[in-house]
Amino acid sequence: MNETRPKTPPTYEQLRTMAGQELGVSEWTLVDQHRIDQFAECTGDHQWIHVDPERARRQSPFRTTIAHGYLTLSIIGALALEMGIVPENTQAAFNYGFDKVRFIAPVKVGSRIRLRTTLMSMEDRGPGQYLMKAANTIEIEGEEKPALVAESLVMLYERRNRARA
Repeated sequence: MNETRPKTPPTYEQLRTMAGQELGVSEWTLVDQHRIDQFAECTGDHQWIHVDPERARRQSPFRTTIAHGYLTLSIIGALALEMGIVPENTQAAFNYGFDKVRFIAPVKVGSRIRLRTTLMSMEDRGPGQYLMKAANTIEIEGEEKPALVAESLVMLYERRNRARA
């Protein structure tokens, strides 16, 4: 188990005061050829640098296949949920977008990656609605440079207690 993962999810009240603080670090997850191939199939992006190991061995500057940048970006959501940073009394959480996405280093097939997240802001957007902005870094095990950095925007809806009629 990852020791930096929160023991219990923060409350909305706590999140309002945590700007600038690290929310957590996920466990490592493997990016293997099967995962890359599934992403290629799903998106229709069959560029050889991702899906042709033999050609990549011969012609790629990395000498192996690499994950799609958008595959690496898309993993952020699952790893963030795994970290337990969404308050328990959340009715719904929706991806609202990304700011300043940068792909820094390729994720070579067989690499393990993890997510490190820091809260940037928690903005009230109406009764029980909050826009969470977080700085995300996808780290590659054993590499100096991260795979990517991105600011995520997540709209959170707090579960409200409703009086029964």
